[in-house]
Amino acid sequence: MSEPVMAETLLKVAGLQAWYGESHILHGVDFEIRRGELVTLLGRNGAGKTTTLRSIMGILGKRTGSIAFEGRETTGMTSDHIARLGIAYCPEERGIFSSLNVDENLRLPPVVKPGGLSIEEIYKLFPNLLERRYSQGTKLSGGEQQMLAIGRILRTGATLLLLDEPTEGLAPVIVQRIGEIIRQLKSRGFTILLVEQNFHFAATVADRHYVMEDGRVIDTVASSDVQQSIGKLQSYLGV
Repeated sequence: MSEPVMAETLLKVAGLQAWYGESHILHGVDFEIRRGELVTLLGRNGAGKTTTLRSIMGILGKRTGSIAFEGRETTGMTSDHIARLGIAYCPEERGIFSSLNVDENLRLPPVVKPGGLSIEEIYKLFPNLLERRYSQGTKLSGGEQQMLAIGRILRTGATLLLLDEPTEGLAPVIVQRIGEIIRQLKSRGFTILLVEQNFHFAATVADRHYVMEDGRVIDTVASSDVQQSIGKLQSYLGV
């Protein structure tokens, strides 16, 4: 019987180092994501997970090493150029424009590539947002703001989604709904890099976990190996 064909590598990060001012945060990060995968970066606070996302997106000052997207080196590119290649970032703070309503927030980011979801498709994916489409950003609950922050990047045509702590501070029922949405996005063909503190949530959605500590990737755990590795993961994460 022939071997299964592995999906192509969409993103490859090698020897990534990054600084905030004089503070050296990343110390040689290495990992890769294949097209269509959902991969998590796990680690304690300060491990370098968000810095890794910001480095990929080009919104960090100084960085060295290699970040290749679809085989193209991006470390010398500006963040707007990187976005046009098809990478979208949903930050932990969500970045909702409080003076705009839901519909205006959704329509704000430019379409950078064909293939993004239409406004109608986004509302179908997030029926809560359809009900609140004329509500201002400040009037939304935390869960609705997170749905809006994710929905907003789906119009752009990006194929790689960087999601930073999408379940932070949300009620368990909303966390479950966010998990359903993320799985739907994966089934639609999006590739997702997810930063999470909530390991139990991450384990329900990811194909593979990269564990970060002190600005490095120190271990990799496949979803199929999570149960055997639970003690090790709890030790890494301090839970």
